[in-house]
Amino acid sequence: MGMNLTQKILKAHLVEGEMVTGKEIAIRIDQTLTQDATGTMSYLQFEAMGVPRVKTEVSVSYVDHNTLQTGFENADDHRFLQTVAAKHGVHFSRPGNGICHQVHLERFAAPGKTLLGSDSHTPTGGGMAMLAMGAGGLDVAVAMGGGAFYLACPKVVGIKLTGSLQPWTTAKDIILEVLRIMTVKGGVGKVVEYYGEGVKSLTVPERGTITNMGAELGATCSVFPSDDQTLAYLKAQGRENVFVALAADADAIYDEHIEIDLNALTPRIAKPHMPDNVVAVTEVEGTPVQQVLVGSCTNSNFMELTRIAKMLKGKTVHKDVSFAVAPGSKQVFTMLADSGALADLINAGARILESACGPCIGMGQSPSTGAVTVRSFNRNFEGRSGTRDGQVYLASPETCVAAAISGKITDPRHLGLAWVDVPMPSVYKVDDNMIVSPLEPAAAKDAVVVRGPNIAALPMVGALPEAVKGSATLKVVDNITTDHIMPAGGKVLPLRSNIPKISQYVYEMVDPTFPQRALELKAKGTWSIIVGGENYGQGSSREHAALAPMYLGVKAKIVKSFARIHRANLVNFGILPLTFANPADYDKIEQGDALEILDAAKALQTGEELLTVKNVTKNFAFQVKAGLTRRQADIILAGGMLNYTRSQATGD
Repeated sequence: MGMNLTQKILKAHLVEGEMVTGKEIAIRIDQTLTQDATGTMSYLQFEAMGVPRVKTEVSVSYVDHNTLQTGFENADDHRFLQTVAAKHGVHFSRPGNGICHQVHLERFAAPGKTLLGSDSHTPTGGGMAMLAMGAGGLDVAVAMGGGAFYLACPKVVGIKLTGSLQPWTTAKDIILEVLRIMTVKGGVGKVVEYYGEGVKSLTVPERGTITNMGAELGATCSVFPSDDQTLAYLKAQGRENVFVALAADADAIYDEHIEIDLNALTPRIAKPHMPDNVVAVTEVEGTPVQQVLVGSCTNSNFMELTRIAKMLKGKTVHKDVSFAVAPGSKQVFTMLADSGALADLINAGARILESACGPCIGMGQSPSTGAVTVRSFNRNFEGRSGTRDGQVYLASPETCVAAAISGKITDPRHLGLAWVDVPMPSVYKVDDNMIVSPLEPAAAKDAVVVRGPNIAALPMVGALPEAVKGSATLKVVDNITTDHIMPAGGKVLPLRSNIPKISQYVYEMVDPTFPQRALELKAKGTWSIIVGGENYGQGSSREHAALAPMYLGVKAKIVKSFARIHRANLVNFGILPLTFANPADYDKIEQGDALEILDAAKALQTGEELLTVKNVTKNFAFQVKAGLTRRQADIILAGGMLNYTRSQATGD
């Protein structure tokens, strides 16, 4: 029996465990990336470990999220990130150099390597045949220190692509179709691996679009083979020396199988407020549009932006539409300028944004009240745009521009324009002048790390108590995202390095009274317990969605099911991630009920799978599943990963 590509890369990096689906394994991490919204906390955690220099092959710190500087906080964080990177052996991508995933694909990604990033869209690297995974900042800090990354050995979903894309149908439409088929929770515990004749015609940037949005499936990551397209891209970037050919064996076996005929695929669009709410563009054609945005780490490469510039050449965007474009990197920006495409965009009325995440995380360009906004982004969660009732649709850049021209959602095939095939450049313009190399070890010893006043000390908690007595402080429904738990946007993101301050915004979109109520309970010595539905914690990798609740006194979350990264983050910060043994028990609990998790510490120490929770208010008991490995149980017993790591180092 042959091996699929995922198994080959996992096997080459396996340091602990057996490759049995669902069992915990540990793998060696070759590369890491951080971004400024998560990086500050990650490097504070790295410092706390006492490791003088990163032990990975390559680690890169990017500034691309918190670039809107309306106060001192973001600028102070950037200064901290640059100085801490220089001291500890990390490359620093300066503000303006571009979005981490776009730049990493251009300048650092390499076939067959493992990449761990403190951003959920790190799987973009799978377009370069990497096993590239998002994780919490603490997991990334451990990897930078030379530690292994632990995960459940995933199932592998094989997606066979046949045929080839027809004019006006793009890579974005492929991943939207996969989301329609698999849903936002269909990839949990799985790697999505693409193969088949249809793969051969997809360039690395197109593959990166598909693997990027694989995060919306809840998948561990997505991966393409390394082939002639990979070699062509690496040659164009001047990095062909890292090329290796990689593919699944001809007789490889997959746990699940999907086949998509690219010849038959048509333009797709995701309706509000979930990336899997996908239909053919023709089904919503004619819907009036007030805003169109093209960019983000999903769709901001040179070929895509060149094509939309050609679509707009000699035209003006509709009078009722606000239209903006964010090139994905300095490389893309420069090449657009050199080719004249940038001038075509500007002449058509495009507002040109900096090479950063920007509106994708609610950092500027929020739509007007109730507006329909069509975006080439990866998420359309309610309120993520910065406007609570904004109606966000997700589509390809071409479908976005069709809306910008017509003022309404329009299938680009119906514009009457000729399809322009934009080939991948044979040579990209390479200039790494905005990437700062770290200091040499001798010079790094005396380097000073600069810390602004907004950088607060890491909050810590003690060991898990014998019994967790608390209150069901909040009860929520299915598909709660990390944006619901810990919002992004220009008001909140600058506080990422100050947990006491940012904690005041926990669950702001769901219940703005939650932080104060939780703190009042904490002051009385009572823990908060969150009760939730299916797919709890989907979306961003932001560990603040665990760290800030921990600070507020949240000790357990009892839900029907968890998203992968959020569950791992809860473990890292000593919060019990529990699931209902009987999902019907969810309906028996009301917000405010007094709950007690009986013998919690003892159950974890003895490895019991089922724990008993008593609803003191209603006088009944129900069971929950911990589903923890021995290592995870020990982390929670210690009060979190940092406590656990210190105890391992000292032998306590």
